[in-house]
Amino acid sequence: MRRRGEDGTGLIASTAGIMVFLVLLLLAVQVLFNLYATSAVTAAAYDAARIVAGADVASGAPSLEAARADAEAGAQRTLGRYSSRTRFDWNVDDPDVVQLHVVAQNPGFLPIALRRPLGFDRVDRTVRVRVERVR
Repeated sequence: MRRRGEDGTGLIASTAGIMVFLVLLLLAVQVLFNLYATSAVTAAAYDAARIVAGADVASGAPSLEAARADAEAGAQRTLGRYSSRTRFDWNVDDPDVVQLHVVAQNPGFLPIALRRPLGFDRVDRTVRVRVERVR
């Protein structure tokens, strides 16, 4: 004999379990994407700053602005479609140091309410490279 009223009692628990699993899965995807994006943006920024620091403007090479434009174009090629989400801010006020500040907006797999407090919504890096000169 079957008891009445017990049909479907596992539905709420199963739905809650599936939701928790999906949120954890999306969190794992967001963490992996953030790690990859941080690594790629940092490497592209370092390479761009190194190119500008190595530009020998005094010996007749292209101007500093041309070296910056070439380095930024190279970084954008390296980042591919992700470069449309990236902003480059150069600081070469000090003649011995090239500084590049890069901010990239990450696409999100988690709701913004979870992503922003964890710091997964953007990559913010500053790279400093010394200019080497022959004396």
